[in-house]
Amino acid sequence: MFFTKTQFQKQLNDGAKGTSWMTANGFKAGEGATCALPDQDGGVKAVVVGLGDQDVPGIWIAAGLSQNLPEGAYYLEEDLSADAATQVALGWAIGTYQFTRYKKSNKTPASLVWPKSADQTQVYALASGVHLTRDLINTPSNDMGPEELATAASQLAGEYEADCNVIVGEKLLEANYPAIYEVGKASVRAPRLIDFRWGDTGPKITLVGKGVCFDTGGLDLKSAAGMLLMKKDMGGAAHVLGIAAAIMQSNLSCQLRVLIPAVENSVSGNAFRPSDIIKTRKGLTVEIGNTDAEGRLVLCDALAEASRAKPDLIIDFATLTGAARVALGTDLPAMFCNDDDVAEKLRHHSVETGDEVWRMPLHQPYRKMLDSKIADLNNISGGPYAGAITAALYLQEFVEKDIPWAHFDVMAYNNSSSPGKPEGGEALGLRAVYSMVKEMVEK
Repeated sequence: MFFTKTQFQKQLNDGAKGTSWMTANGFKAGEGATCALPDQDGGVKAVVVGLGDQDVPGIWIAAGLSQNLPEGAYYLEEDLSADAATQVALGWAIGTYQFTRYKKSNKTPASLVWPKSADQTQVYALASGVHLTRDLINTPSNDMGPEELATAASQLAGEYEADCNVIVGEKLLEANYPAIYEVGKASVRAPRLIDFRWGDTGPKITLVGKGVCFDTGGLDLKSAAGMLLMKKDMGGAAHVLGIAAAIMQSNLSCQLRVLIPAVENSVSGNAFRPSDIIKTRKGLTVEIGNTDAEGRLVLCDALAEASRAKPDLIIDFATLTGAARVALGTDLPAMFCNDDDVAEKLRHHSVETGDEVWRMPLHQPYRKMLDSKIADLNNISGGPYAGAITAALYLQEFVEKDIPWAHFDVMAYNNSSSPGKPEGGEALGLRAVYSMVKEMVEK
């Protein structure tokens, strides 16, 4: 059963049964706090959970319970609204996540009897999407290179009878994806473009994800510390695959396309260099100001292709800039959007789902910071300021102006563990985007 601080204080003032036991055990109904109530035989009769100042249990309160409660099956004593029941069930399901590919866990998460009125389809879909995203990010680069990422996408596409096409190596040049090829050509693991499509009715939704499976920084080499977490630089790709999995499992009526440029940014004799000028699929030329700004280079070819089909909405996810983390921290994704209506809907759904994002400006006066004297634009700005904004402005150059587009600059990683959020790969903005797409197709 759940208690807000106010409710618990009232129970305490009224001398309700069990409150003395709870207070003796330090329970004050703080957010996520638990207290087991004993039965006559010394077993557990019930568990009370604190909500703090929340009126209803949120997703992350529920997420912590599956790991923090003793092993066993639990059910909710209260009858919650459909939305609240779904949030509790989803949080609980997300909280059961464990990454066990390389090391088995000795802990079995507690289970939850399905709450009445919970949307089981949505819970399964979103939990699966979050778990998939985390698994892909947590897998180290020796087992998650461009080929393995393409295999994961192909397996997902096959599971839902989607069409999947992968363009590999020098065939990228033949198909006019020169920027993707340039970034990935230095690795022995060939670059590729993953392209899969599902559904033939409803709005056209195209998801684009940065799939840099490891980023050394290229010839502008990262430090050892800067390279340590670069297995997560394909976190954008993991996000769009997680969203696609949720959409397809829910059988949402849309025309879904997923584009992932999958590369490894490595160092070798044929690596692209600072001051090189490369061509892009759109025809724009780009001067390389820094080889460590490679994510926007692979994304620009994919975004140009996404625009060509004139979808109703393009959304890209990328672990793109440290500047976004400086501005908003690791938990709050930066969201840029060229359409105020879409931006407001994304913001609304992020609040409703407890999956908050924050809109940042596509401040056009900063576009001149990307000017080049010898090419159409540079891949970095000429100064240390507004790094997340100038990166988004770079991407905007490759999206047709009449197509609604949103860009998510995400951390995709938890640096430490908290309830429902273990250290490692994390899905940020996934549930918000799914919720908006669901609303689009149901109108």
